Amino acid sequence: MLFTGGCNVNSSLMPQFSCHDDPVTPLRLLEPSGALVAGAVSPLDDEQLLRALRLMMLSRAFDAKGISLQRQGRFGTFSPVHGQEASVVGSAFALDPSCDWIVPQYRELPALLHQGLPLEQFILYFNGHPDGGKIPDGVRLFPIQISLGAQLPQAVGLAWGLHLQKIDGVVLTYFGDGASSEGDFHEACNLAGVVRAPVVFFLQNNGWAISTPRSRQSAARTLAERAPGYGFSGVVVDGNDLFAVYAVTAAAVERARAGLGPTLIESLTYRLGAHNTADDPTRYISQEILDSWSDRDPILRVQRYLAARGVWNDDTASEFRDDISGTIDQALAAARATPPPAAEDLFRHTYAQLTERQARQLREYAL
Repeated sequence: MLFTGGCNVNSSLMPQFSCHDDPVTPLRLLEPSGALVAGAVSPLDDEQLLRALRLMMLSRAFDAKGISLQRQGRFGTFSPVHGQEASVVGSAFALDPSCDWIVPQYRELPALLHQGLPLEQFILYFNGHPDGGKIPDGVRLFPIQISLGAQLPQAVGLAWGLHLQKIDGVVLTYFGDGASSEGDFHEACNLAGVVRAPVVFFLQNNGWAISTPRSRQSAARTLAERAPGYGFSGVVVDGNDLFAVYAVTAAAVERARAGLGPTLIESLTYRLGAHNTADDPTRYISQEILDSWSDRDPILRVQRYLAARGVWNDDTASEFRDDISGTIDQALAAARATPPPAAEDLFRHTYAQLTERQARQLREYAL
């Protein structure tokens, strides 16, 4: 420990804190080859795995469609999930959508769908339609949050409120490694630890905060090791392993539901594309690194596991692709059929009730 400022302190009497340089091995249950780690068992049965796989494949197919639509000027700035599907789907599958909540950032499409958000509603959001930001009744989900880390205090407030009202429910909130450098993250963790809020902080460490690498964001050995400083547990998991992500998130949800407080999960994954459609990753990520992570593709990992069990083959893959294509086409058609917003909506969707000034402006507009 280093002291400065001219204080006459005998450093030998000071407590010594060490920084461990030994690497931390993330939890893994499923190898990239599709084989289980020795002694591991699947936490999901084949039917659950097929549902999870379909959601992962749907997400990747929609990534391609969303990027294409943005390039055509028919979509707003879009953030693909490509490469992080196991991280998002594995964690979402650990929740009970009938009582648990998700507070997202902006790269969690399959989790939103699993929670009950219609795909056409997601499309409307990126079309700039105000109806796209409205969460349907009964869907326990907060709107997409573009402001980095701003959703984290909201997630803690929601979880604390559920606890105070004795309502059964756990809150899972997503964010990236970049957001973990924001003050909102530290403030949210501190409050969550103090009030033992039933919240799971799911940190998707995909290696980059836009073009800033993880190594330039924090000198900490892992980001999960910040958790004990706030009075709760942290865990590091292979974010490309659907099985491991599900297992650690299910355990964290169970702890939160039992009143044992928050958990910080650091999911080590990788963004196999651009940060969003305004980004050019070829300027800072080498093809060699991308190729090395492509070998750890989370979708291929599950497909290989199921193929070894005789549950996945070329015919099944073709059926999945056709079904997914139809689902996306139907959602796009439904979004296109939605009436365009009226100019009056600018006034009506700002506050629960029109302010006096808004009412006057609306009357002036109508003239």
